[in-house]
Amino acid sequence: MPGDPLHPVLGGDIPFDASPLEVESRAEFDAHLARRSLAGLVILGLRLDVDPPDFAGVDVKGALFVGCHLVGPDVEIDLIRRGAHLVPPFDARPYPTHPATLYTPEDLSFGFAHEGFAGMYDTLVYQHFIEHGGAGPDIREALAQRLHDAGIDNALGKALGAWSATHQAKAAVGIMGGHAAPRGSAAYRMAATLAWRLASVGRLIVTGGGPGVMEAANLGAYFAARPAGQLSAAIDRLSAAPHFTDHDPYTAAALAVRAAYPTPATAASDVVGKLRHGGLALPTWLYGHEPANLFAGQIGKYFSNAVREDSILRLSRGGIVFAPGWAGTVQEIFQAATKTFYQTDGPSGAFVFLGVDHWRELPVEALLRPLLAKSPHGDQSNLIVVTDSLDVAMAALSR
Repeated sequence: MPGDPLHPVLGGDIPFDASPLEVESRAEFDAHLARRSLAGLVILGLRLDVDPPDFAGVDVKGALFVGCHLVGPDVEIDLIRRGAHLVPPFDARPYPTHPATLYTPEDLSFGFAHEGFAGMYDTLVYQHFIEHGGAGPDIREALAQRLHDAGIDNALGKALGAWSATHQAKAAVGIMGGHAAPRGSAAYRMAATLAWRLASVGRLIVTGGGPGVMEAANLGAYFAARPAGQLSAAIDRLSAAPHFTDHDPYTAAALAVRAAYPTPATAASDVVGKLRHGGLALPTWLYGHEPANLFAGQIGKYFSNAVREDSILRLSRGGIVFAPGWAGTVQEIFQAATKTFYQTDGPSGAFVFLGVDHWRELPVEALLRPLLAKSPHGDQSNLIVVTDSLDVAMAALSR
């Protein structure tokens, strides 16, 4: 619907994609309609109550309409009688039950200009999540959330498929670390600089989408096509609002930097261009009290933290950087180690631990080396690198 901030993620004016059985834009739908057959297709999240199509004489046998808005019950009943299947959109929810594409920073921050942090889309969805049971929703809310996350899974797969068509699958590098690292801190600058260097040579930066080190990494990727001096100037500007708990100034500073250093129009026109400028972020509304990371090119925001964390580690086959962090980062280290030990997602890249003093205080290396040495796929302990040097980190991730 024109003017609807969620229109792009609901299935809006987006080009045809390579999936022959999935229809995610009105133009693609109309092309099938003109051939008088929707048989066997999956139609995702379209507003078919606006300029409603004429289904008369159209083969709809086996068509699956997921989260689509239709004119009324008569149309729905007619489609079902003729062999179609309908999963209707859930009413009175601030998020799409089947998003057709990943989110953008503009989607998540929509409303900030007039309502501030409390009134922007990302915050309103989080409030809804909390008010409906948080991690333990009732069955109706759980189904709506699962449908949403399934849509994000689907959109993520397509985005990565587009990336892989022009890049190696191992090009993806995960960057993990503390969410509380202030803007301008040594850890923040180190993560941003490393991500800038990696993205500038064609690596896809993958983060958990939160503040701190995660924001720094997406920021570095956002500036990949710009000189290092501009990245440093942007960090200086962001440092005026260093702590994510100061929600409004923190978000305003990010939006101001984006406005001062906009993504090139050519890069923002397709999913691969967006991923090249900012990388990928996979946050969760389980941690929705944290402001949105507004520097990722594409954002797959989930309700399920478990699905989100597994996706980050599954995608980061080109190596993972662990900047200083505490409980959450340590959890991710050993989740990643399990995948590497069993090679459940294929061979693994390097495990780069930035910050020698921090990882001496948390001696994960002492446990990981003997563990990975016992991998059934051979000794994997050589993957571990602990360093303070970005040059050493780059070399390890370039193997």
